[in-house]
Amino acid sequence: MSIYQDIRRASLILVTGLVSACAPVGPDFLRPESEANEQWSGYAREEFLFAPQDSVEWWGVLNDPVLDQLVAAARQNNNNIRIAGLRVLEARAALGVALGNRYPQAQIVAGDAMALRLSESNANTAGGADLSYTQYNLGVSASWEIDFWGRFRRGIESADANLLASIASYDDALVLLTAQTAVISVVIRSTEEQLRIARENLALQERSYEIVEVLYRYGASNELDVQQAQTLLLSTRATIPGFEITLRQSHHALATLLGLPPADLSQALGGEGRIPEVPEQIMVGVPADMLRQRPDVRRAELQAMAQNAQVGVAKAGLYPSFSISGSLGLAAAGNTDTTRTMESGIGELFRSESVTYAVGPSFVWPFLNYGRIKNNVRVQDARLQQALVQYRESVIQAAREVEDAMVAFVGSQQQDAILTKTVQSARRSTELSMIRYQEGFADYQRVLDAQQALFGQQQRYVSNKGFAIRSLISVYKALGGGWQTAGDGFVDEATRLEMEERTNWGDLLDAGRSNISEQQ
Repeated sequence: MSIYQDIRRASLILVTGLVSACAPVGPDFLRPESEANEQWSGYAREEFLFAPQDSVEWWGVLNDPVLDQLVAAARQNNNNIRIAGLRVLEARAALGVALGNRYPQAQIVAGDAMALRLSESNANTAGGADLSYTQYNLGVSASWEIDFWGRFRRGIESADANLLASIASYDDALVLLTAQTAVISVVIRSTEEQLRIARENLALQERSYEIVEVLYRYGASNELDVQQAQTLLLSTRATIPGFEITLRQSHHALATLLGLPPADLSQALGGEGRIPEVPEQIMVGVPADMLRQRPDVRRAELQAMAQNAQVGVAKAGLYPSFSISGSLGLAAAGNTDTTRTMESGIGELFRSESVTYAVGPSFVWPFLNYGRIKNNVRVQDARLQQALVQYRESVIQAAREVEDAMVAFVGSQQQDAILTKTVQSARRSTELSMIRYQEGFADYQRVLDAQQALFGQQQRYVSNKGFAIRSLISVYKALGGGWQTAGDGFVDEATRLEMEERTNWGDLLDAGRSNISEQQ
């Protein structure tokens, strides 16, 4: 029988094994049922429109061009986003490793030349046997484990789900980055406003202090009024360094989000600005939209899907694995004894008589390790159940984040209406108290109380206004908005060029969101 007949027979065995391969063992993934409510709580119904969002660029509703520029710069330069994008490429390469298991797992080309000297004291060395010679070998071998039980197919399922989960993590990082940028921008604007109010009140209290000091010098007032005026003045002045610290630290935090070292970003912010106004209409959709939009919920589901496939990979170890192995090579030996004529050597290596081959099926069944394999299946199944519970928990926590943000926003709007009137009343009270004091109809304590109340209520008003906008940002963040505007690529051009110079990435660096899950 010729070598070609043997190869054809082995190929027939292989094809028969592939055709008869059964469905992958292990459970098929079933999407967990979500536990989100059909509607949001009634507390928020009067403040929000429960309809699909018109735009995923939610920060545009704040009508702040500077914020638009900051979000764009952060998305382009933030290092955490870059890391998340590189993890997508890592997962894409890992999927390529899993896909490679569909082909012969071991493919080797090998050759060697070895000088040998046998002992004359060994058995079967008498009778003029060659004891000293050189052995030459050259050949190729391959081994292909048939995916009979679907172990490799389940591995591909797991790697593909991990890839999609890494994309969801990238999207989640975009959502978080956008929200953080918007929040810090609002903190900066709120602090600038608080600093302005503190300086205005400081100027007002300085004038009051000068008046009461003059009156004291002329005997029209007493030292207690002077000391109380000075106490209020110094107390207000002491708040300014605190606001300046918060402002500088917020600039540093914003610079970090932009991928820059800590710096003063006043120029980039265009000087002092205003706190964004609350839009008249806010669309938030329904809980079902949240499940589709929130990347962390999708990631939790995909991680459960990946772990589900790992159960199948583990279960495949309970059954025998079938393989086709083969080798084709050349072998020849030459006498290295210089006292004898060389009968064969490297020149004989390429003759037809030097051909060697081996081909045939095999199987491996580690039946004595069933305890270990079964427990590994149990480990993977327990991890699957954890992932399923984690998915349900992520849905519940996501719904809670939306509800909490809505409650905070609605409450801050109610406070805003009250605090607006409070500030107006405090400002008028301050004016009247000073007039009555100068006319001698009220003591200076009324002036101090009025000025102190004015400063406190103004600070509360600004703080609440900033809190309202931050709560609105939290609503959009909790709904998972913003990632939909991401571009198709996961790495910037400079990073791509740097990685191409270092490693041959093929077309993986160009694989975008639209074709990231295509098979190689």
